[in-house]
Amino acid sequence: MAEKTVKKENVFTKIGGFFRWIGNDIKAIGTTFKEGDWRTRVSYLIPGFGQLTRGQFVVGLFILAIEALLLWFIIGFGWQYLKDIATLGTQGRTTNPDGTVTYGDNSFFILLWSIVTIIAILAYLLIWRINLASNKKEQNLLKEGKKLPSNKDAIKSLFDENFDKTLLALPCAGIFVFTVVPIIFMICVAFTNFDATHQPPSKLFTWVGFENFKNLMSIGGGTSASFSKTFGIILAWTLVWAFFATFLNYFVGMAIAILINKKGIKFKKLWRTILVLTIAVPQFVSFLYVSKMFAADGLINMALMRWGWIQEAIPFWTNKNYARVLVILINLWCGVPYTMLIVTGLLMNIPADLYESAKIDGATGWQMFAHITLPYMLFVTGPFLLTQFTFNLNNFNTVYLLTQGGPKSIKLNGGAGYTDILITWLYKLTVNDTNYKMAAVIGIMVFVVVAGVSLIVYNMLPSVKDEEGFQ
Repeated sequence: MAEKTVKKENVFTKIGGFFRWIGNDIKAIGTTFKEGDWRTRVSYLIPGFGQLTRGQFVVGLFILAIEALLLWFIIGFGWQYLKDIATLGTQGRTTNPDGTVTYGDNSFFILLWSIVTIIAILAYLLIWRINLASNKKEQNLLKEGKKLPSNKDAIKSLFDENFDKTLLALPCAGIFVFTVVPIIFMICVAFTNFDATHQPPSKLFTWVGFENFKNLMSIGGGTSASFSKTFGIILAWTLVWAFFATFLNYFVGMAIAILINKKGIKFKKLWRTILVLTIAVPQFVSFLYVSKMFAADGLINMALMRWGWIQEAIPFWTNKNYARVLVILINLWCGVPYTMLIVTGLLMNIPADLYESAKIDGATGWQMFAHITLPYMLFVTGPFLLTQFTFNLNNFNTVYLLTQGGPKSIKLNGGAGYTDILITWLYKLTVNDTNYKMAAVIGIMVFVVVAGVSLIVYNMLPSVKDEEGFQ
C-alpha cells in the first residue's frame, strides 16, 4: 500500500510540476515584456525584430522567415480546412444532372490538413517563445556591457557547438512528417466512422466519439460482440505466439551454440555455415515455399501417403491447432541462426576459470549451465530478448506468408483467421475490408499491448534490476 501511495504521489507531483512550469513560463513572458526594451516589446508582434535591430541578422532573419512561412500556411492554406474540423465536411462530391461535377468537401483532407495546421500553430508559438527568450538574453548581455555574438559567429556555431542540431534537423523533420503525423492521423480516425461506406470524396465521414472503442469492448449492439470476441482470441494468440517465437528460438539457439562450441565437436564452421544459410535466403521465398510444402497436395503429405504412413492428407493449414504449432516450429528455422550467432560470441567471453572452479567443486554440466552460463546470457542478452519479443508481437512476415492468417472462421470478424496476430488482422481490416475506423482502433490497441508488455518485461530484466550485484 505504501508503494502504491508513493507512486500516486509521484504521478500527482509530476502533473502538478507540469502545470507549475506552464504558469511560471506565462509569468516569465509577462516579466520579459514588462522589463524589456522597445525592441523586445515589438518582437512580441514581429518575431525577429529585436535581433534584426541589434545587428543579429542571421538569427533575426531565420526567426522572421520561419514565422512568416508558418503564418502564411496557417492563414492562407490551413485555415480553410481547420474551420471544418468539427464536422469534417458537410457536402461531398456530387454529379449534376447535366454531367458536371460539383466538388464539395473531402473529410480525409480536412482531417489531415487540420492536424498539420494545428501542428503549425504549435510550431509558431514555440518559435515565438524562443524569439522572446533570445531577445531577453541579448538584452541582458547588453546591460552587462558584453558584446553580442557576430553574424559570423552565429553561422560558425551551426557547425561547432550547435552542430548536433544542424545534423539532426533533417532526420527529425523526416520522422515528424512520416511518423508522427500519420500516428496522430490514425488516432483521430479511431474516433470517426471512416470505412467502406464512408469513402471521400463522394461520401464523407464524421466524428463518432468512442463508439468504435465501445464496439471493440462489446458495449453496445450490432456486430460489437463478434469484434470483441475476435479481438480477445487474436490478442491471446498474439501473446502466445510472441512468447514461443521469442523464448523457443532463444533457448534452442543457445543449445545449438553450446553444442557446436563444445570441445570435441568436428566441422564447427560447417555446422554454423549451414545454419546461417537460412538467413541468406529471402524470407518471403522461404516461407512461401514451405507453405506449399505443407499444403494438402504438397510435398510432405504426398510423401507420407506414398510411404503408406497416412491414408489422407494431414490438415496442416486448415486445422487451427496444427497451423498454430506449425507456424511456431517453422519460425525456428529463421530465428534460431540469429540467436546461435549471438550466443556463440558471448560464450567466448565467459571466463574459463569459472567453469574450471565449478568442476573442481563437483558441479554437474546442468549446474554449470544454470548458475554460470544462463545468468550471464540473460544479463547480457536481456535487451535483445525484449527487442525480439516486441518484434514478434508485430511479426507480419512469418504469419502472413505462411498462412495468410488462416484457417478462417465465420466466428471471427474482419476476415480474421486463427493464426492471425494483431498486426495481420489490422492489415486485413485496412486493405481487404477498408474498415479504417476499426483498423485505427486496433492500431491503438497494438501500441498499448506492445508498450505495456515492453515496460513490464524491461523492469524484470536482470540488467535493469541488479546490474551492480551481477558485476
